[in-house]
Amino acid sequence: MSFHRTLTMSAMLAPQVLILVLAAGAAFAHPGHPGGQPAALGFAGGFAHPFGGLDHLLAMVAVGLWAIQHGSRRALWLLPLSFVLPMAGGFLLALAGIALPGVEAGIALSVLILGLLVAFAVRPPLAAAMAVTAVFALLHGHAHGTEMGDASQAALYAGGMVLATALLHAGGLAAARLAQQAALPALTRAAGAAVALAGIVILVG
Repeated sequence: MSFHRTLTMSAMLAPQVLILVLAAGAAFAHPGHPGGQPAALGFAGGFAHPFGGLDHLLAMVAVGLWAIQHGSRRALWLLPLSFVLPMAGGFLLALAGIALPGVEAGIALSVLILGLLVAFAVRPPLAAAMAVTAVFALLHGHAHGTEMGDASQAALYAGGMVLATALLHAGGLAAARLAQQAALPALTRAAGAAVALAGIVILVG
């Protein structure tokens, strides 16, 4: 194996190792948010929030991985969009005081299921993939809205949250694209398996 190929494999494996390390620490009231305390406010608070929650972070990266894996050019933007828009909708529902059943369990399941979809390279019709993504995103958005302490800064908070979400999707897209270019698609599936494992940890934690 050439030095370049070894270096490429190491770079691809690093995020997966990081995922597993983070998974070991997932044991909070709301997974990834210590003590279930209110989130910081404003644009910065909204931007930081998805990065501070292991469950949110993993689900968003997994959507990016799945979009690349799907093999359709339209999936590259439609799957991330199917997360961002319903997430905003769930956020607004929470601000309006409208409860959704099973949010916490649904979020944990989203990590597990999205990870399994990537691990097994499942490629359903794009409309079905978008529907699955949208349902999970609605729950994630509702949790974001519930955790925001002051609704007066909702617009700034939502702007930061949406930007962070888009960046996490882009990270998943980039990682999967690099794995494809290195002719190592199994690394994308391995990342999915790591996400699924983290989902199990969150569910039983």
